[in-house]
Amino acid sequence: MKIKNFMSIAAALSLSLVLASCGSNTENAKNEPADNETKVEEKADDTADKSEETENTEENTADAPEEDKDEEEKAANPTGEEVNLTMVTDFGGVNDKSFNQSAYEGLQKAEEEGSAKFDYIESHKEADFVPNLESALDSESDIILTVGYALFPATDEAAEENPEQNYVIIDNANENDRENLLGVTFADHQNSFLVGYIAGMQSETNNVGFVGGIKGVIVDRFEYGFRAGVEQAAREKGEPITVQVQYANSFNDQAAGKNIADRMYQEGADVIFHAAGGVGIGVIEAAKENDKWVVGVDRDQQDEAPDNMLVSTVKGVGDAVRQIIDEYAQGKFEGGEQTFTLADGEAVTIAYADNGIVSQEIKDKVEEIKQQIIDGKIEVPENEEQAIDQGWIEK
Repeated sequence: MKIKNFMSIAAALSLSLVLASCGSNTENAKNEPADNETKVEEKADDTADKSEETENTEENTADAPEEDKDEEEKAANPTGEEVNLTMVTDFGGVNDKSFNQSAYEGLQKAEEEGSAKFDYIESHKEADFVPNLESALDSESDIILTVGYALFPATDEAAEENPEQNYVIIDNANENDRENLLGVTFADHQNSFLVGYIAGMQSETNNVGFVGGIKGVIVDRFEYGFRAGVEQAAREKGEPITVQVQYANSFNDQAAGKNIADRMYQEGADVIFHAAGGVGIGVIEAAKENDKWVVGVDRDQQDEAPDNMLVSTVKGVGDAVRQIIDEYAQGKFEGGEQTFTLADGEAVTIAYADNGIVSQEIKDKVEEIKQQIIDGKIEVPENEEQAIDQGWIEK
């Protein structure tokens, strides 16, 4: 960029000299006879100067793509330094096949791209949260990232006690408006409505199931969004559809997930949707053993059961994490809240399994419903009270 500025100045000076020379020649033309020899020499010099300017301009033009590339890289990361992060997981850990793993994969990708360096600390029980956050603070990271709403109380307290440290929590709002805490949430009820509709339309027994982890605000979005979607399908089919609901009171007890799912399948369900972290791995195993259908959560889970997976809700946690890293690198990080919805493309969406089970007719209808949700024509409940008020379930 310095070359460009220097040449701009040189060009301006050359132009000033040419104009000054022209002004002098004009005045001499009025007072003295023209000296042809002198004019030819001056013109030759001017031509040489212009030729040199042209060559320099061409050189700058040739260099422009590389300079523009450097400028783009600088804009993406003004400091040119990697952003250091430490992630603290909830009970599921980085191999939970759910949003902890999605966050982990987002950090891996950022590290591969050279925009971040990270470490992570896995939590196995609630008592781990506070000491894990204290350990993360010792790492002197630019950002401490916590994953899962269960971590909110500990994260909020840490943010209050350490105002100079930046914190991000995935799946919970910044409830107390900490200036150094960014709460990232997702409209999980919206894509849960879509998979509920798919489950209801696909069900041959008109009996589906929902397995939750621990009852709470976040999981309520999944449950009641799903149940509303099933009801939408029931209205279109003109037939009632039973929804079995049970919670495992855990996010990592795979055996509990399998037992609950086995029971639901035995009681007539042929599709189960789970929103239970690692518990869901057990649900998927039950689907395979019972040769029934299952709906994945938070990320495309078809690899876990290629022949049994209908569709998965997708929460773009990895993309959100990378976006936060980019914003920090650009000096734009600030506390507050950020919510992603169906209108935000890949941040909140669904992913069909590549097995052809869900018909194109259903898929086309899902696209219509999705747009109606985005346009506000279909209200999707986030909890029981809204589901009752909106007429999706009975009291």
